[in-house]
Amino acid sequence: MEITKEKLLGFYETMLTIRAFENKAVELFADNQLPGFVHLYLGEEAVATGVCGSLTDKDYITSTHRGHGHLLAKGGKVDLMMAELFGKATGYCKGKGGSMHIADVELGILGANGIVGAGQPISAGAAFACQYKKTDAVAVCFFGDGASNRGTFHEALNMASIWKLPLVFVCENNMYGISNCQRQHMRITDVSDRAGAYGIPGVTVDGNDVIAVYEAAAAAVARARKGDGPSLIECKTWRWRGHFEGDPGAYKDPAEQEVWLQKDPIPRFEHKLVELKYASNAELDEIKAKVEAQIAAAIKFSQDSPYPGPEDALTDVYAE
Repeated sequence: MEITKEKLLGFYETMLTIRAFENKAVELFADNQLPGFVHLYLGEEAVATGVCGSLTDKDYITSTHRGHGHLLAKGGKVDLMMAELFGKATGYCKGKGGSMHIADVELGILGANGIVGAGQPISAGAAFACQYKKTDAVAVCFFGDGASNRGTFHEALNMASIWKLPLVFVCENNMYGISNCQRQHMRITDVSDRAGAYGIPGVTVDGNDVIAVYEAAAAAVARARKGDGPSLIECKTWRWRGHFEGDPGAYKDPAEQEVWLQKDPIPRFEHKLVELKYASNAELDEIKAKVEAQIAAAIKFSQDSPYPGPEDALTDVYAE
């Protein structure tokens, strides 16, 4: 599959944006500037970037409690997302959703979700709507390895298979369901094996290789657009931090952590871009500077924004 230089550099900028956004979230949360819980996506940037790189604005995604990366890769605005983490009135959900509940229906972002596995039936509903309205849009459902043990996963795959829904299930297998490593909560090695039980294609890819993820996602999305039904993609990756900020992750083997840190998707991709002469180191530095400036502006925008007032407590709670 041929991928243009512009698209590859776009992937690089998206991964850098996610990385910079999350690194700043670490600092701001530790400085007590961000209320509530924060679950970070550090280390998994290639998955969201590769998958959303195969989508358009008319397509839908459902996310998880670890959703910042999905939302940025789908086109979410950095300043509105940062303001939402701050709980400010200028945020995507006017400061009422926080880190775990950001949505932008105009961009097809149906919402991050604090309930494990809750996005699976929602994405099936979105895919059914696409099919019913005879559009060629597709839905993508992001979820973790632990969520593939939930009843929602099996029900959604079964219904999507029977109805040949335009749906792509993307399992971000970061090897841990909260504090339980994969071998403690399932007997199989590859979550993609579960696709066979529902008669749909299942594939496992290196989730730290953005091109491998993009190629698998593009094939699954094309299949869905043609009316050939759902697919399951498992992306093997690693979350660098604990389950949430404040969780020291003491249950992880330090040696295993070090091995995965050496597979950091961003330096790997930088090396490939330079080696294949898609960009020089100077061009990559320009992109880094652009991203850092964007994040700094988003933080200032958020810090200068007002909190929602008490009079707004009951607005946007119910649909009108």
